[in-house]
Amino acid sequence: MNSPKIVVIIPAINEENSIGKVVSEIPKDLVSEIVVCNNGSSDKTEEVAKSAGATVLNEERKGYGWACLKGMEYASQLKIKPDIIVFIDGDYSDYPEEMRLVVQPIIEDRADFVIGSRALGNREKGSMTFPQVFGNWLATRLMRLFHRVRYSDLGPFRAIKYDALMSLGMKDKTYGWTIEMQIKAAKKKLRHTEIAVNYKKRIGVSKVSGTVKGTILAGYKIILTIFKYL
Repeated sequence: MNSPKIVVIIPAINEENSIGKVVSEIPKDLVSEIVVCNNGSSDKTEEVAKSAGATVLNEERKGYGWACLKGMEYASQLKIKPDIIVFIDGDYSDYPEEMRLVVQPIIEDRADFVIGSRALGNREKGSMTFPQVFGNWLATRLMRLFHRVRYSDLGPFRAIKYDALMSLGMKDKTYGWTIEMQIKAAKKKLRHTEIAVNYKKRIGVSKVSGTVKGTILAGYKIILTIFKYL
């Protein structure tokens, strides 16, 4: 795949202190467009993202999946469709410059879908809570058991061929988005691989792991999704 068109989708809510750093550090020679899906922020996320050079879409319906679906809808309406879609969070916990590593297996036609695995990379101390680490471990083991697919992480930093993504029929609107994609990719027999990525403490407080309610709801939704697609 020579010089593919790559569109980056960044779901974000109240990330005014981090979104500019994420957008600025994405390799501009690699990607065609950076799309920030502003998920009902009450701060200056929209303004900061625009100033950094991103296209900003507003999705008032709260939910990680809602924001990602908004970005997909936008990509589907582009005159020239992307070859690859990359998802990365807006909290600056990932290293945007590692995007080159994440897309490379697709560019070399070795994979259709790539997970940036925090489990395989180096995690800064305190960057993931115990419930996050345990939840990832449990979810990947259950996927291996029930869906016969091996993943090491549910990492949000990921790349997928545009046509493959659109074929999955993504539906989840909230916490089950990442695992739904991984299960459906396995069912579709997409070629997948994992690339070790590094992970640091996010800027600000997580909307999921930063609260007891968010942690419980996310865990419940992830487990529910695993069994839903049996």
